[in-house]
Amino acid sequence: MSRTTLILLGAGSSSRFDCAVKKQWLYTDDIPLWLHVAEHFEAAADFDKIIIVSTADEIRLMKHFASYSYIEGGDTRQASLRNALEAVNTEYVLVSDIARCCVPLEMITRILAAKEAASCIVPTLPVTDTLYLEGSAINREKVRIIQTPQLSVTQILKKALQTQTLFTDESSAIAALQETIHFVEGSPDAHKLTTLSDLKKLPCLKAPCAKTVTGFGLDIHPFESGKPMFLCGIEIDAPYGFKAHSDGDVAIHALIDALLGAAGMGDIGELYPDTDASYSGIDSKKLLEDTVAKVRSYGYAIGNVDLCIVAQAPKLMPYKEAMRQKMAQLLGIRTNLVNIKATTAEKLGFVGRKEGVSVHAVANLTYFDWKKI
Repeated sequence: MSRTTLILLGAGSSSRFDCAVKKQWLYTDDIPLWLHVAEHFEAAADFDKIIIVSTADEIRLMKHFASYSYIEGGDTRQASLRNALEAVNTEYVLVSDIARCCVPLEMITRILAAKEAASCIVPTLPVTDTLYLEGSAINREKVRIIQTPQLSVTQILKKALQTQTLFTDESSAIAALQETIHFVEGSPDAHKLTTLSDLKKLPCLKAPCAKTVTGFGLDIHPFESGKPMFLCGIEIDAPYGFKAHSDGDVAIHALIDALLGAAGMGDIGELYPDTDASYSGIDSKKLLEDTVAKVRSYGYAIGNVDLCIVAQAPKLMPYKEAMRQKMAQLLGIRTNLVNIKATTAEKLGFVGRKEGVSVHAVANLTYFDWKKI
């Protein structure tokens, strides 16, 4: 059994990345960045366990990609690391940031090979530029740029983090205990992805593939007298609306399911359960806007959508163009990429008896092409 556990930290909000897509969900070829990093480390060494630290929402999706261990992060990097360390029982722990996505294999090997040299093994780079501190030049030969991953003795790292003092990495926390630190050669290729401009400094990342993923959605709602009717975000002139926990916009609900299906993110009931009072009577347009933001943050771009509304009543022809424009606006795509069809049920079934409406929806997504930024 290996004596080392790998922890990959990725619970941050990517606030400095300034992009609708979270950086851990940028796609390289056909896999998201966090998985690319995990598989790269997995190929480098035999770890007892690989722990991915992220948010609860992201973990729910990550579990569909790979069977690693997943831990919910905290408000800071240090809190996230403490959470993950609770699941570590090996002698050593290797900690890296998912944003450090192009770490060379030989650098990982150097770090692991030095595990018995000190309490913390740290890759570093020399400083080549002149440095000033508070107006005075300092000796750059005595300065090092610190990188991750860093290898630590697990029990010492756990002890070092039991403090309110915030540290930016493992080595500084361990050094504060007067424990030993050992430097090994780092690599300029192990550049950290922090801002959009950093993407140009990461040659190991491939452009996302041109694959299209497709999702299908279906929703049905019965009529309810005296309630406003909304379809595709447009109010319909009718003496009844839809019986539902929300405003009952059956077309938007079907489309949400189609989008979630294409992204592999489950269904509308998982994200917006009707057992949650906060969604009672909610405007379905808000649910769609939230879904679109989530889908985009997980690395997808919306291609086109197609909806088929099956309704014996009311008559929908006068509303189709307004529906199309509203849906395009909510999805952030051109109107030609939204198609709205309406048909009757030929008087068959509950729809044919004018008791409700059924909507079928298809959505196509592609991977967000960050190479074009």
